[in-house]
Amino acid sequence: MSILECGKLRIDFSDTGSGDTVVLVHSSVSGNRQWKRLIQDLQPHYRVVAVNLFGYGATPAWTADVKQTITDQANLLVSLVKFIPGPLRLVGHSFGGSVASKAAMLLGARVSHLCLFEPTLFHLLAQNGHGESYAEAMALRDFVRLYGKRGDWAAVAERFVDYWLGNGTWDTMPQERRLAYMELLHPNYHEWDSVDSHRTTIEEFRRIKAKGMMLYSPDARRPSREIAQLFGEKCPDWSVIRIADGGHMAPLTHPEVVNPLIASFLQETKRPAEGAQITARPPFHAHGVSLAF
Repeated sequence: MSILECGKLRIDFSDTGSGDTVVLVHSSVSGNRQWKRLIQDLQPHYRVVAVNLFGYGATPAWTADVKQTITDQANLLVSLVKFIPGPLRLVGHSFGGSVASKAAMLLGARVSHLCLFEPTLFHLLAQNGHGESYAEAMALRDFVRLYGKRGDWAAVAERFVDYWLGNGTWDTMPQERRLAYMELLHPNYHEWDSVDSHRTTIEEFRRIKAKGMMLYSPDARRPSREIAQLFGEKCPDWSVIRIADGGHMAPLTHPEVVNPLIASFLQETKRPAEGAQITARPPFHAHGVSLAF
């Protein structure tokens, strides 16, 4: 574990390997430990940085007095990579895909590759006439907000787990794992504010300079399927791939399916941004920034 303290931010992340940099952004109710297998696969070839978003690991939880925005989350990545030279490859899963996409917009030409697995870009559904799918996603949001505000995390966890992992999953889950979900769901209450604040249009995604890939699972919920469909229709330069097996949590449950696709995509050539240098992994150092390892 490494800690970057930059201004008011305290960012927990892992940092392994050397070479071109890949930044991994985890899903809700997870943390950067979800990438353990992918890190093992990538670190012989890349420097792999896996961030913990607000409320995960040692990154402080979001304060309830201010609404969280997608820019707040993306700025964790932007602040972290200020001290990493060269082009960047971003990989994000679910809510982490939404964060990675916003970071890619902020970082511009520094990002050479952007890989998203079922990102929570629900606003695109509202913008592009997919009203029923948008309403389905917002029903989940409203449930989390209502019962989370009441402190009924058991109800939140049951609805969340059954939505993303399949109906009836909660009933078969061991009590120990249920308790873990109930605890890890707390940041998700604020993450919905970030989801709501995302306003990037599909046209802006089409104009992004990075190579893009969208992955989705064969049994994805309707909002995820239709987001992938939008990218297939509106972003001709993006690769939109339906994986062979696995659900929304396939990056964790089916790494043997997902990881080779990600690794192959990251290897595709892309001209580095003008002035960018590809270097071996340097130490973090910057004026006014403290690091704890």
